[in-house]
Amino acid sequence: MTKINFIGSDGSVSEFDAQKGDSVMEVATRNGVPGIEADCGGSCSCATCHVYVDEAFRELVGPPNVNEEQMLEFADDVRPESRLSCQIKVSDELDGLKVTPA
Repeated sequence: MTKINFIGSDGSVSEFDAQKGDSVMEVATRNGVPGIEADCGGSCSCATCHVYVDEAFRELVGPPNVNEEQMLEFADDVRPESRLSCQIKVSDELDGLKVTPA
């Protein structure tokens, strides 16, 4: 089972089990992670699941696709490590992934 870590605004860490193929957004909403609203339900048509990916995982997660980049234009405080959590699919390689809700 892959572990995904969500970093709170106070620096706290909440770790949850994730199934391969789930999106990071699905893990967050299933576990009530604050700051990840996911208004569109994961269809990449809003930016309410915006997260910052920890530097150690940015290469593994990869860059956003064109649709995601367009949605990120509507997000606040976009940074190089910004991603939409609905577009990050859980894989074995992402075990221990750390993301911070924007």
